[in-house]
Amino acid sequence: MPRPTENHQWTFNQGGLPVVDVVVDPHLTSRLRPHQREGVLFLYECVMGMRATRRHGAILADEMGLGKTLQCITLVWTLLRQGPYGSHPVARRALVVTPGSLVKNWAAEFNKWLGKERIGVFTVDQDHRVEEFLSSPRFTVLVISYEMLLRSVEQVSRVEFGLVVCDEGHRLKNSNIKTSTALSSLACNRRIILTGTPVQNDLQEFYAIIEFVNPGVLGSPSAYRKVYEEPIVRSRQPSATEEEKRLGEERAAELNCLTGLFILRRTQEIINRYLPPKLEWIVFCRPSQLQLEVYRKLLTHRVVRACLQGALENSPHLVCIGALKKLCNHPSLLYATVQEKGDSIAQDPSESTLYQGLEELFPEGYSAGGFHTAHSGKLLVLCDLLAAVKEFSPSDRVVLVSNYTQTLDLLQDLCGHLGYSFCRLDGQTPVAQRQRLVDRFNNRYSTDFVFLLSSKAGGVGLNLVGASHLILYDIDWNPANDIQAMARVWRDGQRKTVHIYRLLTTGTIEEKIYQRQVSKQGLSGAVVDSSKRAEHSSFPAEELKDLFTLHEGSECVTHDLLGCCCTGDGSQETPEQRPCQLGRRSDRPSTQGHLTMSELMQWRHYSKMGPKRRAPINSPLCVKTATGIERDFARVPQ
Repeated sequence: MPRPTENHQWTFNQGGLPVVDVVVDPHLTSRLRPHQREGVLFLYECVMGMRATRRHGAILADEMGLGKTLQCITLVWTLLRQGPYGSHPVARRALVVTPGSLVKNWAAEFNKWLGKERIGVFTVDQDHRVEEFLSSPRFTVLVISYEMLLRSVEQVSRVEFGLVVCDEGHRLKNSNIKTSTALSSLACNRRIILTGTPVQNDLQEFYAIIEFVNPGVLGSPSAYRKVYEEPIVRSRQPSATEEEKRLGEERAAELNCLTGLFILRRTQEIINRYLPPKLEWIVFCRPSQLQLEVYRKLLTHRVVRACLQGALENSPHLVCIGALKKLCNHPSLLYATVQEKGDSIAQDPSESTLYQGLEELFPEGYSAGGFHTAHSGKLLVLCDLLAAVKEFSPSDRVVLVSNYTQTLDLLQDLCGHLGYSFCRLDGQTPVAQRQRLVDRFNNRYSTDFVFLLSSKAGGVGLNLVGASHLILYDIDWNPANDIQAMARVWRDGQRKTVHIYRLLTTGTIEEKIYQRQVSKQGLSGAVVDSSKRAEHSSFPAEELKDLFTLHEGSECVTHDLLGCCCTGDGSQETPEQRPCQLGRRSDRPSTQGHLTMSELMQWRHYSKMGPKRRAPINSPLCVKTATGIERDFARVPQ
């Protein structure tokens, strides 16, 4: 580690102790990759106050798979054992705060890299209280969940921690929530946030996490809003003037320069060289006739019309959006809600009214518990896809991801019906069983073909390298949730080429959400190259109108927006047309790791079925990245 400067010694070594070298344990350094060594160095300089005067906080914002946990463990172990002044350790005890599902995972990681004989790690749960940690000198690291921290903040505040690490630190996006208040009340000023998504819904939340690690560095909230947030946001509006765009770029660059002193952001491009190739596909699935009929009925419903006109107080647009998203997954999910609202009095009258008249559109004898595979375009594609993987790559396994428990129930029934062995992890899975499920699935001798995963409950911190195919069945407003879910299989330990499929229902709200995911990522690209868009609580009228539009005449609205003249498979209809740009690299290579609409022009397009496909898939268009290696189409599901 770097030796302290004279200014640093003048500030922090007033006792005149001898300056000694701090050397990271060779047991760990031999396992660190170059970018991880750089990360440990960065964290050390930050918490020691070497990068910014009297600032001891840091944000490690690496994307998933780069080893944030290992870098942090290395730093914790170094600070607990050494220090630059008189060899006195910088910290006596360290606190790690993490989501409940990762408490055991952190303890396992400490034991994996250091061994139980080197370091004592105490995890807080229902059976192990903070008082036990206080009474035992054997433990130097306390690992606790955010929920347990709130319950035992008084006991935790009695401990003198030399370092605080907050995993999934974007949870602190609001400085007014109890969790942020509790953590900010701790006396420790060496604070580290680990997060793959440092920018959340807006730049105000970015301010909150900066304020937590280094209080006051960006000034007061009002000053920050006036100087940085408003000019940057205004410059990214379609109606922005050239002067506003110029000012916004200047302020974004200034903010990036200021926070770059204590924020380290690396993308997966760094670790790609260590991983096998990855092929990513966006599959646009044509809706079934039943889906179209019910979709039309919903869009013409008086509740939706009143919502668009703003005629209803507390407009129930989220209820309408939820109904459309259920319908895109499978009509039976909506049918179950129709029956539920018909049999009971809904708390929200408009929600109950929305489902009136829909039941008559379903076939006679329709059951919410049945499969009705042909009634969902995406489910038809999924069945073909699973069958193709099973036939052409019998040893491969699949992770099947959804945002909704009801959809996972449906997919679980489908796996049982088709005879596919599976395991499942969702919000109802006990925390103690989660790692066992993951270990069982990743075992090379596992008989499970499908891993059913809830992106919201189980997507954090899970390494599912036992599978080489991941299918994202539905899309989330929040692009970070989808990115996180898709990264579960392309991580350290993966040995096969990875195939990732995202299923979207053509012309529906799902395609609109995908387009917003792509186009809205520019905000954080100006600051730290990552973004997160949460479920909306309000929409402009024009945006609502666009969301509640069904494009039946288009085979793929996204492809239409690209302005590409190809027929969907990369070929031209007439020689006079502009050559298809798909598959060609742009003259200006992208500097960001996230997709933009222009970068979609670098992707290849496939229409309906490839020349060697064994069976048609109900999809008008598949889009595949140009990264990775080409493989025989006869062996890879398209």
